[in-house]
Amino acid sequence: MSLDAHRHKKQLGQHFLSSPGIVEKIIRAVNPKPGEFIVEIGPGGGALTFPLLRAHGELTVIEFDRDLIVPLAEEGAKHGKLTIVHRDVLKVDFGKLGHGHDVEGPLRLVGNLPYNISTPILFHVMEHAEAVKDMHFMLQKEVVDRMAAEPGSKTYGRLSVMLQAVCRVTPLFDVPPGAFTPPPKVDSAVVRLVPRPLGEAGVKDAAHFARTVAAAFSQRRKTLRNSLSTVCDADAIRAAGIDPGARAEAVAVEAYVTLSNQLIDAGIQPPEADAL
Repeated sequence: MSLDAHRHKKQLGQHFLSSPGIVEKIIRAVNPKPGEFIVEIGPGGGALTFPLLRAHGELTVIEFDRDLIVPLAEEGAKHGKLTIVHRDVLKVDFGKLGHGHDVEGPLRLVGNLPYNISTPILFHVMEHAEAVKDMHFMLQKEVVDRMAAEPGSKTYGRLSVMLQAVCRVTPLFDVPPGAFTPPPKVDSAVVRLVPRPLGEAGVKDAAHFARTVAAAFSQRRKTLRNSLSTVCDADAIRAAGIDPGARAEAVAVEAYVTLSNQLIDAGIQPPEADAL
């Protein structure tokens, strides 16, 4: 089967990028340098893969759809050295992905992420942030807006806090539905994520931090005094420099880090959180 003949699979959330102009903008944003280890998540029909391969000479891709493996390999051989990892991206250990490759420094990730599992992919990558230099992802614009939102905005929420505690988030440009085949029903955007230096955010325990943030946002319309009532009292919230009468969306990332760390010191464990 050729890549041109491949039909998108709705159950995999496939919307293949088909705009050369957008592809060029993404490659300029990535600005690949010789010797870097670049990994594309979900190459699909190769719209970004082959131009990036030509620009860089070498590329590793992670593709789950078995029907795409052979045509990607055959076409990739015409443009450079393409290494294909046929796996579910959620089961890939990015910390080990570069082993055996002659590469300099941490890996760089790019990709038009499948919209139906974009959030799980983001959080899986965050678990390996120490192995990553930066990420350039295409996502639903609504998701990118939430990722980059500031405290006090309607879009600021649990996703904003969790990602900004680990990365610097920079929206780059919007992408209309017509840039894809088939066109999705939503606008898209490209975002740059740069992991913060290890320890910069000061999170003592990532799992505890995640549960603390989840509890805070579990009842958005209520004050933190109420939404965190099963976790800690108002004095504990106040001790972290947070007004117990504030709502979760008004509190900065750094304040949530302080709250989580103080709860750890006090031996307080928030309840298990639902997946984002």
